[in-house]
Amino acid sequence: MSTPLPILKERIEDYLSQSLATDVDQATLKNSMTYSLMAGGKRLRPVLTLATIEMLGGTINDDMLRAASALELLHTYSLIHDDLPAMDNDDLRRGKPTNHRKFGAGIATLAGDGLLTLAFQWVTDNHLPTDIRSQLTLELAKAAGPSGMVAGQARDIEGEHQHLSLNQLRYLHRQKTGALIRYAVLAGGIMMNQSTEVKQELAAFGENYGLAFQIYDDLMDVLSTAEEMGKAVHKDAGEQKNTYPGLLGVDGAKEQLQVALTAARQNQQNLEKLTGKSFTSYDDFLAYFK
Repeated sequence: MSTPLPILKERIEDYLSQSLATDVDQATLKNSMTYSLMAGGKRLRPVLTLATIEMLGGTINDDMLRAASALELLHTYSLIHDDLPAMDNDDLRRGKPTNHRKFGAGIATLAGDGLLTLAFQWVTDNHLPTDIRSQLTLELAKAAGPSGMVAGQARDIEGEHQHLSLNQLRYLHRQKTGALIRYAVLAGGIMMNQSTEVKQELAAFGENYGLAFQIYDDLMDVLSTAEEMGKAVHKDAGEQKNTYPGLLGVDGAKEQLQVALTAARQNQQNLEKLTGKSFTSYDDFLAYFK
């Protein structure tokens, strides 16, 4: 029986709060890293990993928890750097002042650097089999690096004041947002030593779910409030960023959201056929968009 997602999130919260300080020996840096890491958030990515492990028949142990929680370190680094004055220059994140507003741009940059490198430490500094650690490290580097999230961020910067096509926008967000979510799902399959076919289907679910997540985030920037989102809204249009509502209108963006969700549900069904196991926990993730 799968653990309820709120309990998985609680396990990740506990691990992050108890483990971060042991690996940071400079007080200001530790405070800055902790400030952003423990500022809240859905913990979506590591929860996806842990839920996938359980749906594949695994029992979560401390090594799996450590490797999964590493992704939250990396995700938090990306948020700190994304908020910096040289990037989006945001003042608010998760309802609180952004890291550079609290600690200054220099310390905020170093806090992001620290979280990024610590993520790879956690992926490798555990007792998982050597080949599993190697696969996780390679896939995380690809997802986060210059052929993944970092490339997507670069495309986002260069795309400002330009009109991207729908295919170009999809590719941008497949890298910027989708790459880490794809990795989150795939990591569960890697830790459970699944076949290539199953891992490919897990990665496809992550890609489609990540696309849906980005489209939904674009819609919320238009339709929601700063209080609801915990960050500034209506910025994308003002900064002439390429978004799904900007390109397709709200109704068109909602249609694309449904296309991505339909594809993710098909991946879910394919996984059940391939493995003979129930992937009903993915229903809880898909319900996020209702």
